[in-house]
Amino acid sequence: MLLDYDRMGWLKIALLGFTALVAGFLLLPVVFIVLLSFGSSRWLAFPPPGWTLKWYQELFADPAWLDAALTSAKIATMTAILAVVIGLLASFALVRGRFAGREILRGLLLTPMVLPVVVFAIAIYAFFLRLGLGGTTIGFVIAHTVLALPFAIIPIATALEGFDKSIEDAAIVCGASPLEARLRITLPSIRIGIFSAAIFSFLASWDEVVVAIFMASPSLQTLPVKIWGSLRSDLSPVIAAASSLLVGLTLALMVVTALLQRKVKT
Repeated sequence: MLLDYDRMGWLKIALLGFTALVAGFLLLPVVFIVLLSFGSSRWLAFPPPGWTLKWYQELFADPAWLDAALTSAKIATMTAILAVVIGLLASFALVRGRFAGREILRGLLLTPMVLPVVVFAIAIYAFFLRLGLGGTTIGFVIAHTVLALPFAIIPIATALEGFDKSIEDAAIVCGASPLEARLRITLPSIRIGIFSAAIFSFLASWDEVVVAIFMASPSLQTLPVKIWGSLRSDLSPVIAAASSLLVGLTLALMVVTALLQRKVKT
């Protein structure tokens, strides 16, 4: 290797310091939001004059905020299930399949990762208006599934590529049907990839705001849309509390995923 991390000397310390600065720069706004959610001021003022849990009490006592959070959780859960099922089938086709245009299909399935979200939001909003799916739960789930699909395909396909197919073939030779071999041998072996796909797909929907703004209706709003709407009319620390809830769940799921992947590697 041209660069050996263990032999970089003082450059290793400089690299660690630079990485810490970048991470701090990216995380600092999030830390400010969390601190503001515990501030005693009625406005988003930093530093807070005091500390309180009042804004979390107001958040959990407000039916509108709770309904938005439950809507986000429901849509994200359905999105994760649908994205994992489609992503699993697509991954088998992309990894095991031998057909013309396979790489083109892979690129198309991963397009939502690089396509500007606002372009996708405008297009799917106009399309769903014609179908009567605007402002509906089904419309939300379909739109978010399209966005989440790349985050499901990548970990599942990666796990499938790392799986030794000869084990599956051995099960078939021993009398198992191809479907039974995949269900009892392959799927348990790539379970971490499937679990990661479910987590990433859930978070892709849970945190999504641009498409959700286009798809929302007065009676159907996700938590990010509720936060966005509240920012336009109010600067209450309740917004910071709701944002901290979004960040907290995201962080918790990412930590769980990292721990499970580390456990498998060891």
